[in-house]
Amino acid sequence: MSKRILVVEDTEDNRQIVRDLLTSVGYEMIEAVDGAQGVEAALREKPDLILMDIQLPVFDGYEATRRIRANEAPRRIPSLAVTSYALSGDEDKARAAGCDDYLAKPFSPRQLLAMVRAKLE
Repeated sequence: MSKRILVVEDTEDNRQIVRDLLTSVGYEMIEAVDGAQGVEAALREKPDLILMDIQLPVFDGYEATRRIRANEAPRRIPSLAVTSYALSGDEDKARAAGCDDYLAKPFSPRQLLAMVRAKLE
């Protein structure tokens, strides 16, 4: 059974890039386009990994991650912040919200896949 990855990203082009990358190596992708949908999908689908954008409609990725982590089962799902927020302190803020790792956009496909694989092992 392939690993299921929830991608919370509001930009269709970015979702398409990640979708093409993840599905090309056999992962199943679940999509959400805002923070509220991301929380709902995490609770409903119980993915193996969450890729969380930070700048999202409804509520941002920090708040979405905090809400996901507030629930018992999703608390154990690894979460990777994938964001264009790359200023000093942003990585610390993402980790404080509950993200396990941080990847700044733009990223190389090889870099993203390496991080995904490391989180799923």
